[in-house]
Parts: sequence; structure tokens; C-alpha cells
Amino acid sequence: MKIDVDDKLVPFTKLVNSSKRQVGKTDPEVVTLSALRALVIAAIYGRTGLARSAETVHEDELPAGTNAEQVEGSVVPLLARLLSDHFPHFASRSAITAPAVLAGLGIAVHQTTPWAGPMTALGAEDLYRLLADIQWDRQPRYWDGVAAKASATGRLNFGGGVRDSGSRVADAILYPGTEAGRRIRGQ
Repeated sequence: MKIDVDDKLVPFTKLVNSSKRQVGKTDPEVVTLSALRALVIAAIYGRTGLARSAETVHEDELPAGTNAEQVEGSVVPLLARLLSDHFPHFASRSAITAPAVLAGLGIAVHQTTPWAGPMTALGAEDLYRLLADIQWDRQPRYWDGVAAKASATGRLNFGGGVRDSGSRVADAILYPGTEAGRRIRGQ
């Protein structure tokens, strides 16, 4: 997959940092490998993927009734579009780059897969409509209490992690009428 960066197509792999826990403002990479992994695993497994985000996943452990080709054929195009459409937010190091936010996004993406439960299934366009009005800026008014905690000085700390905050982020994305859903949309 290639992403348009300053009118040049760049392989997405060049934008992933595999050696550090956090991406700095001046780093050429826009996301860490572990955060990207949280997105992918949650997209495959949904909420149960939060507990698996640091584990090795084997092909025989894929969702029931699927195989690697089916999972790849469903998840990769969805994530490629998400990453491409939201690349400016990644490049600006917005909240979308936080592991918990990516995990929550993964859970939301999972709802569009053929193996998602029928009660929670979404179409891809429905998902993109839910994402359209989210405020990705790293501001307490959007993310405090959802994916981060604000300090006394108002600075956000996204340190809660995938397991602590991933479900809250997913609920805020999927249920825009909730308090958290309205918060991340600036309402």
C-alpha cells in the first residue's frame, strides 16, 4: 500500500516505526508498529482482540469459518482506505495515532467484516459516516475520559493503553448519541 505524502507515493511501511514505543513530532514515521498491530488485531477479532494485541496470532486461531485469505481480503482494503483517507491526521500526530484510539477504530472496522455478529454488523460506508465528524485533535475536550486523561495543566496523557481504553473509544465511535460519542465529535 502506498500513501500520498507531499505529492509523492510512499510505501506505508516507511511510515511505521518498528523500533520505538512512541513516534516523535519530527520522526518521518507516523505510527508505531505496536499501535498498528492493535488496529489490525482489533479489526480481525473485535473486542476480544484487545486481549490479544500483544500475543502471537496463528492462522488456526482466526475467527470461526475464516481463513487467512478471507481475513486479508476483507481487512486489508478496509484498513488501507482508513489509513489513506485519514493520513493527514496521522501526519499531524493527532489522537488517531494513539494505540487505544487505533484499537477502538479496529473494533469499529471489525463490525464491517463478514464474520462480525449480525446484531452489530455495519456496512463500510456506515462506518465512514460514523468517522466523518470525529475531532481527531489531541484536545481534552474531545478525548479526556475516552482515550486519555487530562492533567491539571490540561495536557493529555494517552498512556491508558489498548486494554484500558480501546472499548471506550469503540463505543464512542459506534454510538454517536452517547456522552463519549458526542464528546469525540465536539458536540
